[in-house]
Amino acid sequence: MFSKSKINEPGPKAGDTSSPASPAASEAPAPKSTPEYKPTAPKAKPPASVLSSDLHVTGNLKTTGDVNVEGTVEGDIRAHLLTIGETATIRGEVIADDVVINGRIVGRVRGLKVRLTSTARVEGDIIHKTIAIESGAHFEGSVQRQDDPLSSGAKQAPKPAAAAAPAAPAQGQAPAKPAGPSS
Repeated sequence: MFSKSKINEPGPKAGDTSSPASPAASEAPAPKSTPEYKPTAPKAKPPASVLSSDLHVTGNLKTTGDVNVEGTVEGDIRAHLLTIGETATIRGEVIADDVVINGRIVGRVRGLKVRLTSTARVEGDIIHKTIAIESGAHFEGSVQRQDDPLSSGAKQAPKPAAAAAPAAPAQGQAPAKPAGPSS
């Protein structure tokens, strides 16, 4: 039931290597680190890049990190997490894994998770995997769910033929009747 404590038992002497009582004492100490592998702490996630409300950017932005926009951007933005602040205006396409819209976007939004808060103003199409639209958000455009909304156009549905320019009728055929209400 109880075992005798080994605290008071004499251990092997420092110079005695013949004692089999402690095999670890006879082994050479392990090297502290090997040159091939150096354990490192995981890199800390960098803080989000912030574009302040007095900043006006003309051009495209692309990052694998997070971006918080409070100013104006005229161009496309691609990021991991994109937060559009209440004072922000974006004129261009937005592509991100996670998009939170508090401000104004004029252009297409593509994201795995898209959230329009009550202060959001979006004029353009939203292509998403999941979407949340809070009461009070203003949205003009279409919403389309895709399993991979971040792919650039590979899975987009073709435009309807009515939207394309009418082709000249083939020889011997009557011209196509325009679509619309019949009289």
